[in-house]
Amino acid sequence: MNRSDSRTAGPQRIVRLSAAEAVFNSLREAIESGALPVGSKLNAEAVLATQYAVSRSVIREALRSSAALGLTETKTGKGTFVIANRAGGDLLLGRFSARSLMEARPHIEVPAAELAATRATREQLDELSGILKAMEAEDDPELWVGLDASFHATIAAASGNGVFERVVNDIREAMVNQSETINLITGRRDPSNAEHRAIFAAIERGDGLAAGRAMTEHLGAVDDALTLILGADKE
Repeated sequence: MNRSDSRTAGPQRIVRLSAAEAVFNSLREAIESGALPVGSKLNAEAVLATQYAVSRSVIREALRSSAALGLTETKTGKGTFVIANRAGGDLLLGRFSARSLMEARPHIEVPAAELAATRATREQLDELSGILKAMEAEDDPELWVGLDASFHATIAAASGNGVFERVVNDIREAMVNQSETINLITGRRDPSNAEHRAIFAAIERGDGLAAGRAMTEHLGAVDDALTLILGADKE
């Protein structure tokens, strides 16, 4: 689909697989151009769903990413309001910011992957393999990010280190929110699938160094996508 079509005025039909991305792009452009000025209230979810001819779940996904960028805020019982006309310097992911998350994850998940290569049980390897197959077959973005978090949590559990497992579970919700926003804006789902495959392959053959390198490359690619979204240079 030509994404520029999603920005024309009036109701429009959007292809399902790119619906949330198209809705998000349309809303973001309207906010950044001033068509939806700071302080304005967005139409209700049901109205937006009718306008874009998509489901309310697609609208909610687009609004979550808009809120993560700091462009909008949803107030229970009142609606969603524009609070900024440019993305902030970070993504808001609930208890943790995206930058804080990316500063911490390599120190947790790289050694976890290295340990998983020597400690994973056959059952855990089968679980990881099943998650990967499900991710590669999944078209629903919301379900895919849940599987993504499960993949990382299973590696942490397979490390045999209770601290790594606990920390990853504690940040799991933020990881889901981050993955949803990054994949929606930058289309990283297929590259992530390939990166996950490389991580799993190294763990399955018991190569800790390769598993650590593969996880480092994956997290580096996620960080690059985050930097692209925020329009800021890495420090």
